[in-house]
Amino acid sequence: MRILHTSDWHLGKRLGRFDRIDEHREVLDEVVGIADEHAVDLVLVSGDVFDRPSPPVDALRLGLRALVRLGARRPVVAVAGNHDSPELFETLAPLLRPMNVHLVGHLKRPREGGMLGPDVLGLPAVVACFPFLREGRVVDFLADAGTWYGQYADRVAGISRIYSEALHEAAGDDLVPLLIAHFMVSGVKIDRAAPRGERELHIGQAYAATEHAVPAGPQYVAMGHVHAPQRVPGAPVPADYAGSLLALDFGEAGETKRVVIVEAEPGSIATRRSVPIAGGRRLARAIGPWEELASRQDLDGKYLDLTVDTTAPEPALAELARQRFAFLVNVRERRLGARGTVRSERAGRAIDELFADYYRETENIEPPPELLDAFREVYDEAQHAAG
Repeated sequence: MRILHTSDWHLGKRLGRFDRIDEHREVLDEVVGIADEHAVDLVLVSGDVFDRPSPPVDALRLGLRALVRLGARRPVVAVAGNHDSPELFETLAPLLRPMNVHLVGHLKRPREGGMLGPDVLGLPAVVACFPFLREGRVVDFLADAGTWYGQYADRVAGISRIYSEALHEAAGDDLVPLLIAHFMVSGVKIDRAAPRGERELHIGQAYAATEHAVPAGPQYVAMGHVHAPQRVPGAPVPADYAGSLLALDFGEAGETKRVVIVEAEPGSIATRRSVPIAGGRRLARAIGPWEELASRQDLDGKYLDLTVDTTAPEPALAELARQRFAFLVNVRERRLGARGTVRSERAGRAIDELFADYYRETENIEPPPELLDAFREVYDEAQHAAG
């Protein structure tokens, strides 16, 4: 059996003033082409199909069209991520099921919609579906197991174990057991030097599961939530974060985006390989004097985050940068002192950095990481509401 694993489409996501719907259409066309070229038998989409719970109409249309196109030749299973609306997934599920697309928005008992078998998929496989679990949410079937899991990591591990046991029982010797899930395992590699497409609140330690959350039962675990493509650290079985289809913010600049092709058959260890995604405009960050940056032809055609070294205020810098670079997203000054040292300035700094400075000044202590995560979450929601 051949499986295509993709994740974190984030349809509707903008980058500054730029709408990226055409880029998303381009990479989704690639995904459909790869699925057909490699004759895959099953597609797994591990969450964050959309960038917000109520996606714009064009993003909703594009996502549904891509799912239906993928489902034309094989079943598709998609779970809701932290950016998706579970209710939207559940509302759309009966409408898409006749088109071989199976959406799972809420956590469900394995035998009550949380696990899809050959009777649904038409394949010798059984797929357990683990949508994103928000902290504090009560999961009733954990109580049925006789244990209440208080910590988030413990609850994720408990749910995974229940699904793994159900997979083992259902698969036997004749079916391929698979798990599709949307959560973060501690130890993943994420570049935090610049903003990323993941929602900051949901990649903090409060939402980090341990490697024990990846059970030993499935032959492959299709993970979503982390945008940097990588194998899941410490996993006892083949398990991958497919990563996002586009570099969604400057913390993802330089990452090679991909889908994962998995080969599996009952009773054997699954093998997987990456197929790179070529579409989408590239992102770049650059620092230096304006004359140097303006002369760099390698920055042309890329979304840009520029930091310009200056020794005095440059009121016309933003307009100058926009005229030179068609895809400028951010530009800021980095003021240098008499000896070339960097001076602390408020202009151009990230909003969370300014909030952290304010907190230090008023409280005389470092801001707690969970407070900064909450601030970023509120700011992100405000930006969505304004857009």
